[in-house]
Amino acid sequence: MNPNDELPRPMADPYLGGDAAPAAKTEAAAVAVAAYEPLLAQFAREYLLDKRSERRWRLFFRLIWLAVLGLIAWSFYSQRHHMQSTSAPHTALVEVRGEIAAGTEASAELLLSALKSAFEDVGSQAVVLRINSPGGSPVQAGIVYDEIKRLKAKHGKKVYAVVEEMCASGAYYIAAAADEIYVDKASVVGSIGVLMDGFGFTGLMNKLGVERRLMTAGDNKGMLDPFSPVSPRQQAFAQAMLDQIHQQFIEVVREGRGKRLKETPETFSGLFWNGEQAVKMGLADHLGNLDYVAREVVKAEEVVDYTPRENVAERLAKRFGASVGEGAVKTLRGLAPIH
Repeated sequence: MNPNDELPRPMADPYLGGDAAPAAKTEAAAVAVAAYEPLLAQFAREYLLDKRSERRWRLFFRLIWLAVLGLIAWSFYSQRHHMQSTSAPHTALVEVRGEIAAGTEASAELLLSALKSAFEDVGSQAVVLRINSPGGSPVQAGIVYDEIKRLKAKHGKKVYAVVEEMCASGAYYIAAAADEIYVDKASVVGSIGVLMDGFGFTGLMNKLGVERRLMTAGDNKGMLDPFSPVSPRQQAFAQAMLDQIHQQFIEVVREGRGKRLKETPETFSGLFWNGEQAVKMGLADHLGNLDYVAREVVKAEEVVDYTPRENVAERLAKRFGASVGEGAVKTLRGLAPIH
């Protein structure tokens, strides 16, 4: 090759460079920016809206939880204030409402706590059980009955039962521990009996062609199984157990009512009567309500309620079942921090 010959020069390429490249690239870039500018602007607006919305929701939920925590704190404070000892003379009230069973507002656990506070308060002149309950567990009722008897002997204070709409079965079991029972003339009182209920599906299973395959270790482990035929021996055993519990109930009523009780063959049959009839039968003593008993019998018109109430925190925890709510409750109780 002749050194004087000029080397071939590359052709200008508007895409790869060359003499015309700078101008072409600038123009192409401008066109691209112009084309994408509305999209970029829209993206930026949506991004900002999303961030603002996220911040708003975050603030909203923070405010909600602050409100919840405030309600929780208030509920604990009000409950402590509600149960606070009162030195002034007053009538102590404990409500027995709804089903008497574990986990209810009329459970032995809650009622025993309320009764203890009511009896121990130096200002309480007497304890009134305001009852509106169809009954429930004989075990729970028996625990409450025994505790009332113990607290009466320890503190020397009278107990009065005031019946509103209903005092039946296990509720009357508790009322029998009272020194006197007051009712409204239309109250429902009685049902001194015990029951065990269930269903039998053997006929339906036969019609549907369903075979029951039950395996047990122990001849009576499948006792009263609703999908198996009734065993007369097991049925007799269950009936004997119910009769024993019924007899326990009868003895409690006889002990509590004493000579005031006018027994008839129907008294312990499971029947119930209105308040006026109950007074005549000796199942109750007088007609009267809470205000009457506090004013005329106890001679302390001020009534202080010792009934434990389900607070806001517990209702929220039950309704939402949220771990955050549980953590908040524990925090206020000094058990655990919020994570």
